[in-house]
Amino acid sequence: MKKRPDYGPQSVAELKAALQDNPDSAALLYNFGVSLVAERNLDEAKKAFEEAIALEPNIAEAYVQLGGLAMNRGDLDECLKMNRKAAEVRPRFAVPWGNIGFVHMQQQNPDKAVKALKSALSFDPQFIQAHTTLGSAYLALGDPEGCIMQCTKALEIEPMFGPAYNNIGLAYLEKGEPKKAIMYFDKAVETGFELEPQVLAEIEQYR
Repeated sequence: MKKRPDYGPQSVAELKAALQDNPDSAALLYNFGVSLVAERNLDEAKKAFEEAIALEPNIAEAYVQLGGLAMNRGDLDECLKMNRKAAEVRPRFAVPWGNIGFVHMQQQNPDKAVKALKSALSFDPQFIQAHTTLGSAYLALGDPEGCIMQCTKALEIEPMFGPAYNNIGLAYLEKGEPKKAIMYFDKAVETGFELEPQVLAEIEQYR
């Protein structure tokens, strides 16, 4: 089994030099792509990840990165396809399952999102974003209690995770408990999270 990509901090220039000596290293190409993403050179990054996959088709992280680039372009279908491929080559990798759930939420498919996010959490129970997105899915399905429960789990892991406070606030609004909602929205703002303008307008009347 080939070694997974090394995540060591290497600059674009260092990696470019290393690739001169070892052009067929999938791990180097992957790291080169990550460095290019950090520099916002997204077209070249895409090419690097594709070349890494051509050399080593089982680098699940490279498919995840390509999914992220597709999301950045607004191509949700391609993002879904790339993360499904990542999950296919490494089924117990939580990240693509979390991303699949996120895309399903963007596509207004909370039922499908729940299934993918539960898979993500079965592989990584500490996956904060997956807990929070699952909370959003429950809320979209008309289950504010499920949302509160799931987002509370996220806050047990990371007490300063703004999106989880925001989701709990939305759930309490849904339950008709605006005073409780405001407490959680205020906590979200404390973490640096920016509330949606329509939420701010709605809660203002209850202060």
